[in-house]
Amino acid sequence: MADSKKKKGQNANGIKVLIIGLVLICLVAGYYYYLSNKRQKAMEETPAKATAVEEALSYNFERKYPPTPKEVVKLYCQMTQCFYNEEYTEEEFVQLALQVRNLYDDELIASKTENQYIEDLRWDVNQFRDQEIVISSYATSASTDVEEYTKGGFKWAKLYCSFTLRKGTYVDSTNEVFLLRKDDAGHWKIYGFKLADDEETRAYQ
Repeated sequence: MADSKKKKGQNANGIKVLIIGLVLICLVAGYYYYLSNKRQKAMEETPAKATAVEEALSYNFERKYPPTPKEVVKLYCQMTQCFYNEEYTEEEFVQLALQVRNLYDDELIASKTENQYIEDLRWDVNQFRDQEIVISSYATSASTDVEEYTKGGFKWAKLYCSFTLRKGTYVDSTNEVFLLRKDDAGHWKIYGFKLADDEETRAYQ
């Protein structure tokens, strides 16, 4: 009789241990499933990083126009790099070309038809691509070196930008001078730009 009770007690204890073990296994499995789903959901909700072209195309000039001549030229350089360094569709090329024109003065825009502007830009980009040249970096004048003045009833600004060009392991640089004019809305617009040699610099003054 005692042996029978002892066996029943052992069986009960064994069942309890088994139940506890199953519960622990379920808890561990459930927690692992929860973590896996949480990680997967986080990955799905994390948006892919926009490309340089996508960022350029999504820039909202009405909401955030660059406040200074230097910032205008910097944004122009960032968008220009996209033409020469990035991959894009023909549609994106045209959209990017028109996006850049938001930085141009009305007189500069009026100097060419839209089709001529796009074709000239395409030709220039193709020249670089055919020679496998990219714009690896750029550097604008320091804010303190930006020359601002008033002439002909308009406010003007002049500054320089150095572009570093790379072809394979060969590196070269070119300097350009930018002339900007403030429009009626108070926005600095690119009036023109040329290679920054002495003669062309004097032509701006």
